[in-house]
Amino acid sequence: MEEKHFLVDEGLPIRAYDVDAMGYVNNIVYIRWFEDLRHYFLDLYLPFDKMMEKGISPVLIHTQSDYQHHLTIHDKPRGRIWLKDAGVTKWKMAFEIYQHERIHCVGEQWGYFLDLKNQRPTPLPEELRRVPQNLQTIP
Repeated sequence: MEEKHFLVDEGLPIRAYDVDAMGYVNNIVYIRWFEDLRHYFLDLYLPFDKMMEKGISPVLIHTQSDYQHHLTIHDKPRGRIWLKDAGVTKWKMAFEIYQHERIHCVGEQWGYFLDLKNQRPTPLPEELRRVPQNLQTIP
């Protein structure tokens, strides 16, 4: 089983406008939940005011999702996010949208941090470099 470093687990509301004509949560909602979870993660480990003090901003370069089981407006899903891989400048986050023991969607996002002054990638902030030694790293 994969270790989940810097794990965040949050409830995810389903709104009336999140469902399609068939009564299922629309696929784009899962991507919005990924974004919400990434914000929860950053609020805990590297809040935006700290990023602004450092003059950096996260940049998203790739999002991948795998839809496994549908959700309806009556469901009460939760989402998990964790740091999956960390390199010198790049990072990869992993996601699970689940309810009880059933996984409804999994995904990943890749990105880096940008130095706002020189508009160049910058090393991963120290707050996210404090990962366990057994975490795989990306080049």
